[in-house]
Amino acid sequence: MTTQPRLIATDLDGTIVRSDGTVSRRTVAALARVEQAGATLVLVTGRPPRWMTDIAEAVGHRGVAICANGAVLYDLHTERVLEARLIEPETIADAVERLRKADPELRFAVEYPTGFVFEARYNLGRWDADALGGRPVDGETLVSRGGTKLLAFHPTADPDRLAATAHETVGDLVTVTHSSGRGLLEMSAHGVTKASALAAFCAELGVAAADVAAFGDMPNDLPMLTWAGTSYGVANAHPLVLDAVTNRAARNDEDGVAQVLERLFP
Repeated sequence: MTTQPRLIATDLDGTIVRSDGTVSRRTVAALARVEQAGATLVLVTGRPPRWMTDIAEAVGHRGVAICANGAVLYDLHTERVLEARLIEPETIADAVERLRKADPELRFAVEYPTGFVFEARYNLGRWDADALGGRPVDGETLVSRGGTKLLAFHPTADPDRLAATAHETVGDLVTVTHSSGRGLLEMSAHGVTKASALAAFCAELGVAAADVAAFGDMPNDLPMLTWAGTSYGVANAHPLVLDAVTNRAARNDEDGVAQVLERLFP
């Protein structure tokens, strides 16, 4: 990219969010430069909207967020869901049935634009599902309503191998990815990714992919990073991300994205 980008798209956790869960003052200031220069800022994350309150406050309610890996468009200025693309209940039921047969150790949850439900044995260890805003339900209720994400957790599986198996099992029904570094699958409606949502948003603005610079660290960022004209993987990124990007940035704990934005928007 030889000219200043018209739009910046960045992942949150592991990219601009530090290991201690904070966004540094330097990063906040760098994000502010984007809008001050007349460019558009889009935060593109696997997080559900209910996990965006602290981020909205940290960035001064700037920009728009694409949440749930592309399923939800969220206004950070008003903290309001603008659009949501759901997995149909029948698809959720079919995917859960297939995945249970493939690996009975999987346990499931369904995200909604606000809130989520989970099986009683869905246990994320240090992250208690109840504390994260969910409620336990029986198997019939779990698949009775459309959701933004179907989650499947395996307590011991390698995340890359688990994602590959899930793609073979339900890839015709949903889009499968992962981002946590654990055996936690994230599934969206078929064809819904960070890239599909970002491309649609950019089309409305008249912004071409060539005018977008994107930042990320995990496999769920790959569609966005390969779509954008310029892409950056932070140094702590997954190997697949580092292989795919056009550029590299310093680690999230070193404010790598801020360093790049300071150069792009001096």
